[in-house]
Parts: sequence; structure tokens; C-alpha cells
Amino acid sequence: METAVSTTPSEGPGRSRAGRSEWIGLSVLALACLVYSMDLTVLHLAVPEISAVLHPTSSQLLWIIDVYGFMVAGLLITMGTLGDRIGRRRLLLIGGSAFGIVSVIAAFAPTAEMLILCRALLGIAGATLAPSTLSLIFNMFRDPRQRSVAVGVWVGAFSAGGAIGPLFGGVLLEHFWWGSVFLLAVPAMVLLLVLGPKVLPEFKDPNAGRLDLLGAAQSVLTMIALVFAMKQIAQDGVSVSALVALAIGVATGVLFVRRQLSRPDPMLDLRLFRLGAFRTALTVNVIGVFVAFGYFLFIAQYFQLVLGMSPLQAGIAMAPSGIGFIVGSQLAPRIVRVVRPAYLIGGGMTVAAAGLAMLTQASVNDGPALAVAASLLISLGLAPVFGITTELIVGSAPPEQAGAASGLSETGAELGGALGISILGSLSIAIYRGDLTDLPVGLSPEASESVRDTLGGAVAVADSLPEQLATAVVDAARDAFVHGVHLTAGIVAVAALVLAAISAVKLRHIPAGDLPGHE
Repeated sequence: METAVSTTPSEGPGRSRAGRSEWIGLSVLALACLVYSMDLTVLHLAVPEISAVLHPTSSQLLWIIDVYGFMVAGLLITMGTLGDRIGRRRLLLIGGSAFGIVSVIAAFAPTAEMLILCRALLGIAGATLAPSTLSLIFNMFRDPRQRSVAVGVWVGAFSAGGAIGPLFGGVLLEHFWWGSVFLLAVPAMVLLLVLGPKVLPEFKDPNAGRLDLLGAAQSVLTMIALVFAMKQIAQDGVSVSALVALAIGVATGVLFVRRQLSRPDPMLDLRLFRLGAFRTALTVNVIGVFVAFGYFLFIAQYFQLVLGMSPLQAGIAMAPSGIGFIVGSQLAPRIVRVVRPAYLIGGGMTVAAAGLAMLTQASVNDGPALAVAASLLISLGLAPVFGITTELIVGSAPPEQAGAASGLSETGAELGGALGISILGSLSIAIYRGDLTDLPVGLSPEASESVRDTLGGAVAVADSLPEQLATAVVDAARDAFVHGVHLTAGIVAVAALVLAAISAVKLRHIPAGDLPGHE
């Protein structure tokens, strides 16, 4: 239960429409979201160089990429509760400071293990940022139409990060080392720390529940254990360590759910899942983010390691996708006034499925046109889905549970992104390794292991081989990688079509016009 109160005069009794200060504050929140998103997409372009310089195993590479998202998801509810106690603006500024400092450390990480640690710390810092942005937006914008626009800006900021991240990252990677991409976050966080105290109101919950440290530990342990098991199975097959981790994750998850259901002030109010519109919207939102983050990882590597594009060229090729997210998220609030949310969401997921189906036709010898067009379709289809489902998630809950619904929305998005990278990444690696059982004769055992680990490792090994053998190795690795992309894109395309049908049926009772809201 949450009834946020402001400690500034910008929000008070009788004030339902946002004014100038709220819109300026929104721009600051959008800046935080932009960096939050940019940090992930920038890293995708750096994967080939990280593979060549730090020589991570396939499991370590996945940890480098997605431990950030899993730490965010695991700690999001905990940090949301902390924000209720100390103030969401204060938590945002603390998180911004930590994010900037750790980004500098990550830029100079000397080993894969150190980079994984830095990414985990960035995830902890990111978990302090995420709860503040959406919660502040829903408290600053009480008018349903203004709030719809503000949520569109919020979604657009994430999309903008996806668009400019590869471009800026590509420029840096053309001239500097892989760690330079982390430094992009530093000036943005400095701006946040300078402007935040001036334009953002402070919100606290006077009835905030106690910080449940045991519940927080259970949620993090559940997620990390399950992901570890998934990665170990993808890399080495079923093993004792993977089964033990799986058992720990499931057992701890059951304890976490039982604890939340029995507490009077749970960190995660699972009773909200009894609401049909809430349950459907959250499911679609999570799977939509799952699709977006998963395919984005493949595209970055496809452009660079399969088609041989430079980081800057890959960044430019990925820009239309980011622009599509921005355009789609800004058009959605206008379209939903005349089209039922069910049909807009269902149509969007169908368009995304068409783009994913196109990716199943990408080949080693193609130019980038097909992948660019497919990415644009996917982003145009998914963009309206994120903003509308976010409003449905929060708006369908009772007023006294709006804060809990907001936290679940953010948690679901982070979890969907991290699962997309982990599950689709693990599936792709399993296919890749399965296709490379018969490598060309002439490779040493060490070289063979590196080739089977990652596509980046295969390209790095090829640089030290005779030309004919290098060509055979790279061709086999690229074919295996593209095969993995085909199968995973096809699976996710089918999932998107199923979600489109579910959305059209389960949400059809919601009319066109303003989405549910709380005054």
C-alpha cells in the first residue's frame, strides 16, 4: 500500500494537472532512463572486442551482458521500498552517483571476472534509479492524458538510449578501447546530479513498510541461482552444479512467494495477479521486453561478426530500430484514443512477429538491408505495446495499490530484459556449440575450445591461423551462429503471435480513449 506525499509545493491538494516544473522534471527522469538503456545497448557493440581482449568463456560473456539486468530485477522491489522510506529523489541521486563512479571502474576492468563484478555493481546502482523514475511520473502527472504523454516520453527515453547508444558507442570503439563505452554514462549522471535537486520534487510514503532484508535476499538468490543453472546447462549440458543451482533457485523462490503472501506489508503484492487486465498486461509487457532485449543482442553481433561491419557501421545500421521505438512510443498515446488497447497491442505484437520471421531468412552472405528492415518492424511493433501495457498495469490496480503495481511493472520489464538475454542467449549458444562438433582438422584443443565458446572467440582464433584454415573456421562459426539466430527468432515470433491473440481476447473489454487511471 502506498500513498506518496510530496515535500515540495509543486504538488498539493486541488492540483491535478502538471505544470512547468513537472515537465522539466520529466526531462531529468528521461535523462536517467536514457543512460540506463544506453549502458546496455552500448555493451552489445563492444562484445566482439571484449571477447578478443578479455577472452571470456561463453558463460562469462553472458554474465557480462546480463548480470546487470538480473541485479536490477532482483533488487528493484527492495530499492522501491527504500525509496519510500528515504525519498525517491534522494534514492535517484544516490544511484546516479554510484552509477557514474562504477562506470569509470568498469571502463578499465583488466579481466572478465572484474568486468562481471562491475556490471553487478552497476545493476545495484541501476536498481536505485529504476523505481524512482516511473513512481515519480505517476505522482507528478495525475491527469490521465498528461500521464499518458509522460509515460510515452518515459518509454521513448529508453528507446532513445537504444538509438544513440550504438551510434555513440560505435564512434568511441572506432578510436578508443572497449571500456570507453562505459564512460558515456558519466556526463549524463553529472547532469542528473546537478539538475535533479532543482527540478524534481521529493516523494515519500508516510506509511512505508519495513525493509524486508530476508525477502530481498530470497529474491536475488532465486534469480541468480536459476540463471546460473540455465547458463551452465547451455554451456556444459546437465551437471551436478547446474541441478543443485536449479534446486536452490526453485526452493528459494517458493519460500519468497510464501513469505510475500503471509506478510501484511509484502515487498511484492502477489494479490494483484488476481486482476485479469493487470495479469494480461504484465505478461505481454514482460514478453515484449524479453523479445526486444534478446534479439538486440543477436543483431549487434550479426552486423559485426557475421557481416564484418565496423562498430560505427553497426551502430548506424542499428539506429533505425531505435528511431522506430521512439516514433512508436510517441504515436501510441494518440492512436489508443481511437483504437482499443487490445487491438493496438495485438497488432503491434503481430508486426513484431513479422519482423522476427524476416530474421529467420538472414544469411551469412546477405548485406545488412534485411536485418535493418526486420529490426525496424520489430521496434515499430513493440514500441506501442510497452507504453500501453505500463499504463494498464498501474491503472488497472486499485488506487491504494498503485505503488505496488508500479513496482511490479518495472520489475517485470527488468526481468523480461534479463531473461531475454539469458534464455535466448543460452539457447543460441547451445545451438552454436551443437553445430560445431566437427571443426576443420588442424586446430589445437585450446583453439577448438575457444572457437566453440563464442563467435567472437572463433574470429579471434582465426586471426592466428593460416588463411585456408582460418576461412574454414570462420565460415563454420558464422553458419552456426546464424543457425542459432534463425531458430531463436522463429521461436520468439511464434510466442509473439500467441501473445497477440491473448491480448486481443483478454483486453477487448477496455474501450478506446483514456486508459484506466487514478485521480
